[in-house]
Amino acid sequence: MTKHAAYSSEDVVAAVAAPAPAGRHFTSFQALKGAPLDCKKHAAVDLSASGAAVVGGGPWFESMKASSPRRAADAEHGDWMEKHPSALAQFEPLLAAAKGKQIVMFLDYDGTLSPIVEDPDRAVMSEEMREAVRRVAEHFPTAIVSGRCRDKVLNFVKLTELYYAGSHGMDIQGPAACRQPNHVQQAEAAAVHYQAASEFLPVIEEVFRTLTAKMESIAGARVEHNKYCLSVHFRCVREEVLEIRPSIKWDKGKALEFLLKSLGYAGRNDVFPIYIGDDRTDEDAFKVLRNMGQGIGILVSKLPKETAASYSLSDPAEVKEFLRKLANKKGARQP
Repeated sequence: MTKHAAYSSEDVVAAVAAPAPAGRHFTSFQALKGAPLDCKKHAAVDLSASGAAVVGGGPWFESMKASSPRRAADAEHGDWMEKHPSALAQFEPLLAAAKGKQIVMFLDYDGTLSPIVEDPDRAVMSEEMREAVRRVAEHFPTAIVSGRCRDKVLNFVKLTELYYAGSHGMDIQGPAACRQPNHVQQAEAAAVHYQAASEFLPVIEEVFRTLTAKMESIAGARVEHNKYCLSVHFRCVREEVLEIRPSIKWDKGKALEFLLKSLGYAGRNDVFPIYIGDDRTDEDAFKVLRNMGQGIGILVSKLPKETAASYSLSDPAEVKEFLRKLANKKGARQP
C-alpha cells in the first residue's frame, strides 16, 4: 500500500493562496532515490507576477493516475467493449449481416426486458418495452426464454402472439394457430408445446415444500416455484441466488434449437437468430449460436463479463432502443 504525507486543508489553502514576489518561479524536482514521496514537494507550482498559482503533477503523479483502480477499470472496460461492441453502435453492420435472412428473436426476461429488483414479483416491464417487443413480433418470430415459470412470464409480458420458454426452456408453448403472426408460414402454424421434465414434477414439489419450510427462519429469503425448477432468492439477504433444476441435458440453448426446429428453420442458412440476455444461463444459447456460425448473441451488462456473446447492451433501456430500431427498419422496408 502506498503511503502519502498527511497535511491539513489549511496548509493547502495557504500554499496556493500566498502571493510570491513577481518574477519568482518554482518547479518540481526529482526525489532522491529511495526517499519517500512527499505530495507537497512534488507539486509543480508556477507563481506568476499576478500572484496566481498553477499546480500541476510531475511524472510520479501521472504514474499514480495510470495505476489507479478507476483508470484500470476503464481500461478493462475498453478492452472488453472492443471484443463485445455495442449492438446499438454496430446496428447497421449487424443489420447488413442479416440481409436476406429470416431474423428470429429470442429474449430473456429479468434484467433484459425488465430491471433486476429485490422482489421478483415486482419485476414488471414498462408499457414502452411491451410495445417495442410487440412491434418486433409483428415482423419476426419472437420468443421469451426465461428461468421463471412460463405462465408467470406470460403474465408479465401479456403478449399472446409470442413463444414462451419457461423454466430455463423446459416448458415451451407457442401461440395458438389463430394467434400466429403473419410471418409464420401456414405449414408451420401448428401450436408448439413441449415439456422436457414432466417426470420430475413430483420431486420438485417435494423439494419446494422442504425448502419453503427451511427458508421461513431466514429473513428476506424466499422460494419461487417455476414449475420445472425452483429459485431460492437471497437478494434481500445477500447477492447469491440458488437455483434447483432437474438433472437433464436441457437448457436455454436446447430451447433455442427446439424453437428453430419447430419454426422450420433447423439446418437452414437463411436464418439469423438474435438472442439477448443478461444471465449466466443465457450463455448456453450464446454458445449454440457461436457453434452454428449463424446469428448473434447480445449480452446485457454494464460491467465486463466472460461471455460467448458477440455484442453487448448496457441495460434494458438499450434493449428497448435496439428493438425499436429493428422494428422501425423492418417497417420502413415493407411496401
